[in-house]
Amino acid sequence: MAEIKAFKGLRYTEKAGDIGNLCCPPYDIINAEQHEALIRKDQHNLVRLELPAFDGCEDMAPYKGAAETLRFWLEQDILRRDEQECLYIYEMIFSALGSTHSVKGFVSLVKLEPFSSGVILPHEETLSKAKSDRFNLMKATGCNFSQIYSLYMDGDGSVFDLINSASQGAPDSEFTDGDNVTHKLWCVSDPSVISAIAAKMSDKKLYIADGHHRYETALNYQKYVQDNLDESGTSDYVPMMLVNMENSGLVVFPTHRIVRDLSGFDYNAVCEKCREYFTVTPYLNREKGEQGLERAYNEGRKAFVLFTGDNNYTLLELNDIGVMEQFIPNASKALRELDVSILHTLILERIFGIDKENMAHQINLTYTRSADEALAAVDGQRANCAFLLNPTRVSEIRDVAAAGEKMPQKSTYFYPKLTTGLVMNKIF
Repeated sequence: MAEIKAFKGLRYTEKAGDIGNLCCPPYDIINAEQHEALIRKDQHNLVRLELPAFDGCEDMAPYKGAAETLRFWLEQDILRRDEQECLYIYEMIFSALGSTHSVKGFVSLVKLEPFSSGVILPHEETLSKAKSDRFNLMKATGCNFSQIYSLYMDGDGSVFDLINSASQGAPDSEFTDGDNVTHKLWCVSDPSVISAIAAKMSDKKLYIADGHHRYETALNYQKYVQDNLDESGTSDYVPMMLVNMENSGLVVFPTHRIVRDLSGFDYNAVCEKCREYFTVTPYLNREKGEQGLERAYNEGRKAFVLFTGDNNYTLLELNDIGVMEQFIPNASKALRELDVSILHTLILERIFGIDKENMAHQINLTYTRSADEALAAVDGQRANCAFLLNPTRVSEIRDVAAAGEKMPQKSTYFYPKLTTGLVMNKIF
């Protein structure tokens, strides 16, 4: 099953400065303006390595630039590898859904396994463009700058007890980011603790929560190294942040859908077609629409809010979950009963004619975690309508992955995102 390994992490030195100015969000949620702001904050911010600026062409210059910057920072002792192999216990403390949460796990290397082995399980489809970008960066730098976020089952809490016991002292790194999320990192080099955790993890399956593109890229990079280089370094492993799936602090936000550029969009016609499968409650305000959505979630029912502008919120509540078997009969029960599967199958595909390829290329569909952003797109006449969704449950993610299937893209948004820059893995 899962094979974990301690490693000599690459970390910022005291010479680099304030760690809070050096870390950055994950590459896939940074826009051009944020990229510039991070570099203004500190010239050594990791965004210069994790997301080298480029104009979208196929030229490798930005990746080569990142490799040169990495070499320079190593020479200047801005970054340095730890002398001892460690596991890195990582905790995030944050506020969400009206209360304070804590997620504590550990960062280690994990032996790469093909998905077919059933040891490491994905839950979401991926986009090829992101994988190409990550692969080019790995080839140029020989480094993993960020971790894959994965979950494991720890019913008796024995793994958590070990990592919690090993992280009672002051952390080696700590800062609070602009979203008021506090990040703490402890470096654990005690061989007895490392071996105990590795033994506990040896019978576990890992469920990728966030980082599917990076995992598939690591598999591609492993093959590239095997075919082209004499030494493998740690290319047979990939760094992961591993968190107990039963952790009460886990928070998953929904990813809402914005529908745009449809010709002849007709609200009344959409409602009429939806009535075949849904109870339709039109002309609600936002408060009533969101209350209906929350009520359905708490009662285990499937519902969406359709927003068409002018303060018109329509609650759509599925009448019979069994109808999904008619349209995707070969899918597992877990996949059929996902909110996103229902929305995509019954509404986006059947009523709007937005097929899977269209969704993958985001021709008529945009994804956002922000309900306000989705509503503003409609009110600003940049979109025909928006669908507000409930979050996917962690148990649903587990069940879909365990069935060997993948959810549609952008089905989940684990909050908060792991910061990038506390610890990295130099492959060579």
